[in-house]
Amino acid sequence: MNKKLYIVSTPIGNLSDITLRALEILRSVDFIACEDTRVTSNLLKHYEIYKKLFSLNAFNESNKLNTVIERILSGEDAALVSDSGTPTISDPGSRLISEAILKGIEVISIPGPSAIISALSISGLPTDSFVFEGFLPQKKGRQKKLLELSDESRTIVLYESVHRIEKLIYELIQYMPQRYTVVCRELTKKFEECWRGYPSELENKLPGKTVKGEFVVVIAPKKWEVRSSDEN
Repeated sequence: MNKKLYIVSTPIGNLSDITLRALEILRSVDFIACEDTRVTSNLLKHYEIYKKLFSLNAFNESNKLNTVIERILSGEDAALVSDSGTPTISDPGSRLISEAILKGIEVISIPGPSAIISALSISGLPTDSFVFEGFLPQKKGRQKKLLELSDESRTIVLYESVHRIEKLIYELIQYMPQRYTVVCRELTKKFEECWRGYPSELENKLPGKTVKGEFVVVIAPKKWEVRSSDEN
């Protein structure tokens, strides 16, 4: 009896970015566990895929993961997706995967889009070694984390919301003024934008433009300097 849980990456914006293998898996499984059934329904409808959806998000994962496990153990194959990108990366699902492994269920990655990797790939910053911190704490522990990161020797990747991006840039001016930074908004979407510069320069570029979307912020390693255009 098959006991498989597929971890399927979905587009972070442009629906054409989904892989052929991801579509094949989504068509073949018995049900799909997802964050928001409305978001996943839109994706599936676009590709004319009609499957049973099961809501599994940050608020109900602990209570509902056993239902998913039981269905898989009874013979159903399942896919786990997030609203966008790769599941479990700053998204729910890790508890489900841990439990699945304990129960002897085969967990299979169906790789694809990732906002982290997309931003790194176009940043122009060193990518041989980096640290991903996800969303910084909103209040408690935020300043402590920024102070720790100010001494980080690797490239730093952060997520930030539209509501706090300007606050983050102001904090970078305080904690990492000499760290060249790339701010990416709405990656792969129609209004994709990237701003580059030192934090004090970015402060003047962002206001008035940050109307919607989530951001990926890529910060250069300590002591890394941007090359000028006239350098060979």
